[in-house]
Amino acid sequence: MIYKDFYAQLGHLLYAVAKSNGHISKTELASVHDLVKKELVPQESHEDEFGTDTAYYTEIEFDILIEQDADPENAFRSFCEFIEAHHSAFDAQLQRATIAVAEKLADSYYGISIAEKAVLGRLKVQIQKLQTHD
Repeated sequence: MIYKDFYAQLGHLLYAVAKSNGHISKTELASVHDLVKKELVPQESHEDEFGTDTAYYTEIEFDILIEQDADPENAFRSFCEFIEAHHSAFDAQLQRATIAVAEKLADSYYGISIAEKAVLGRLKVQIQKLQTHD
């Protein structure tokens, strides 16, 4: 798995979570940047060809999706297709980290909304499906 691509797709997932209720708050935007800096970067050792920690691709992609006013359902589907295609590299630790970051983002703005809870539930179902591949 190319970690740069994984983190870009994680940006898709986080966008889908944040945009699931129709808008992305300034708090959620700040939370994505904090989560990348405090949760993802310290855990990631891979860098791109320019020496940038690949975890930063999460916020880069998130920002691009905001700029494009992308459809959150398409963003979610893109993440799910990616992890399905790379299920053998999407190990238990990466699965737990993905869910934890998505939940922290959802909880960052007045708690987890009904729409966010639905996206998180769908994410967990997708991850459980991957576990049957092994």
